[in-house]
Amino acid sequence: MGHGHAVQDELREPARALRRAIPEVYDGYRRLHAAAYAAGALDRKTKELIALAIAVSRECDGCIASHARGAARAGATESEVAEALGVAIAMNGGPGTVYGPRAFAAFLEFAEEADPEQG
Repeated sequence: MGHGHAVQDELREPARALRRAIPEVYDGYRRLHAAAYAAGALDRKTKELIALAIAVSRECDGCIASHARGAARAGATESEVAEALGVAIAMNGGPGTVYGPRAFAAFLEFAEEADPEQG
């Protein structure tokens, strides 16, 4: 199991417990998320690439795992992810060179799962 799956597994039960404690907050977040990621002027893949770059900027491993998986599921290519992460590195300097590779590894992990022929 790669880092992306490990992060998601680690957060699964604590997130469920918190969601049970504050369901209204999570419902509001779910609706915001659905509205923000709905296809419009930008397609879902582009939005996932933006989110992945922001996740690197925020140094959030859980966000990286989620949006690496989302990008893979939305059909992002390895080259598209690499370029988006290049922008994140340019905007973040040194920390981008730590979290960018984490994001790339997570994407590759989820992309292989989405398309076993790639791996």
